[in-house]
Amino acid sequence: MKFLIVDDHPLVRDALREHFLQINPGAEVLEAPTGAAALEHVGRAPDLDLILLDQNLPDMNGLQVLAVLRARYPAIPVVMLSADENRDVMMSALEQGASGFIPKSLPVLVMLGALRLVLSGGVYLPVELLNRSSRPAAPETSGEFVTHSQVAGHAKTPADFGLSERQSQVLALLIQGKSNKIISRELNLSEATIKAHVSSVLRALQVNSRSQAIIAATRLGLQIDQES
Repeated sequence: MKFLIVDDHPLVRDALREHFLQINPGAEVLEAPTGAAALEHVGRAPDLDLILLDQNLPDMNGLQVLAVLRARYPAIPVVMLSADENRDVMMSALEQGASGFIPKSLPVLVMLGALRLVLSGGVYLPVELLNRSSRPAAPETSGEFVTHSQVAGHAKTPADFGLSERQSQVLALLIQGKSNKIISRELNLSEATIKAHVSSVLRALQVNSRSQAIIAATRLGLQIDQES
């Protein structure tokens, strides 16, 4: 496997390199201290399995680098790494096609799990940020996906979009960032069946990707029981 770490701090890059080598001891881990260097690396090695991209770089904003990467190399998964645990930044990264958002404060084991999830085809988002309102006055409800429209009394459910109970369960797991393989295990269904359900969910929400589905669920104010 081949990975690229984009961060201007050498000590951070060293630590992240060790994380990747724990995932795959034989991996080739490339490093770039700036956005420009990252784009040069990807131009020479477009077969990367994953790019871990810091939000704050000395020459470019991480979101700017992400936009270029998505335009030129849409098949390479990019995970945003950030010292700023800001929900709006996370949502912006998702909108631009990131496959995950990892706060630098995550414990090592959680970060390793997040990277493995993305490598398996999932999307990693920290639940505490996903459920955090960008408006300070909005309350949270344990076990549910809460948004402003729900708080305002306009909550919708997956059934309002024509989704079955099983498709609602799939959507809840999608929001948790889980891959088709993991969802199939949790629901005890074949991956082919899960793939069909995911396609139905994307059509119902009128989106084309898992990341877009998460964004749509947020903006539409879907009330989803994560325990279902």
